[in-house]
Amino acid sequence: MKTLDPAHSGSGRQPAASGMTPLPSRTMPGPGWIALLAMTLGLAPFFPAMAKDNHQAHKHHAMPSEKASYVRKVASYTIPDVKLLDPNRAGVPLRARLAEKPVILNFIFTSCGAICPVMSETFSQVQAGLGTERDAVRMVSISIDPEHDTPEALKIYARRYGAGPQWQMLTGSLANSIAVQRAFDVYRGDIMGHTPVTFLRARAGEPWVRLDGFASAADILREYRQLTAN
Repeated sequence: MKTLDPAHSGSGRQPAASGMTPLPSRTMPGPGWIALLAMTLGLAPFFPAMAKDNHQAHKHHAMPSEKASYVRKVASYTIPDVKLLDPNRAGVPLRARLAEKPVILNFIFTSCGAICPVMSETFSQVQAGLGTERDAVRMVSISIDPEHDTPEALKIYARRYGAGPQWQMLTGSLANSIAVQRAFDVYRGDIMGHTPVTFLRARAGEPWVRLDGFASAADILREYRQLTAN
């Protein structure tokens, strides 16, 4: 199963001048192409507004992490008593592991090209922001594509984002992965329905804080410190 990015296209016809044969609409360059051509030929200063609009459009498309808003909810979840695998193929009893320390948790898959890199980079920043506090918290990223995400694949992924020992990447059987996704209400049928969600809990037996959306590292650190201060 592959994650597919929706494609957007559009076209419009230009009115033909009197006495001229109209050109097919596909030959008429749009403002984006004109701006690109202007920048390539060094003519951008003559089209400042167009170049700015084109840059902003590409910037918005390429940087989903700029959408800093998220929805905060408080919910209770029953963690299934399943065993997952860490990057060293060691069995991890999930319910017991999450009960040991305060938890910051998300769901990822290593072949994801849009949402997961943003979320994992955010977790990397959270790790850095925790400083000496990092040993007191359990950071967990659980794969939603365990058939592809072997322990070895997770080891490479963890290295890519500089995951420390307190940040565990977990995989396992498809059935166990789905059971955990269902428990946290993030299962959407397949990986194409993946959405950015972060979960935090101060201690076992207490409700979880759920952040739906691209919460920043500062957002997550603030939520974590508010939870653990009580």
